[in-house]
Amino acid sequence: MPNIENLFDKAVGEIERMLNSKTVVGEPIKIEGNTLIPLVNVGFGFGVGEGQGTEPEKGSGQGGGTGGGGGVKPVALVVINDDGVRVESIKSGTASVLEKVAESVSKTMTEKGGATTH
Repeated sequence: MPNIENLFDKAVGEIERMLNSKTVVGEPIKIEGNTLIPLVNVGFGFGVGEGQGTEPEKGSGQGGGTGGGGGVKPVALVVINDDGVRVESIKSGTASVLEKVAESVSKTMTEKGGATTH
């Protein structure tokens, strides 16, 4: 099955193209004197297959294919400001990421006397 190697190489090549340091370490976001850097977990899976009929000379057919899927999940937020650097863990889901950003900015502003809570 000569095409299986080609299919496999293409699938692995796409995965290598997608995975780099920017995949797991997001672009820095600057808010109110804070630099926030998201950290994410990347997961993926893929498969490659090829088949051929028992009598190829009679045109019984052949086929091949690849498939895959993946996901990205936020896991932490690096917060850099005048007080130093800290890592804040994120529960799960997009809402939690937004809550963590708001919480981190609010916490820093409150510590510096820039905001009050009622």
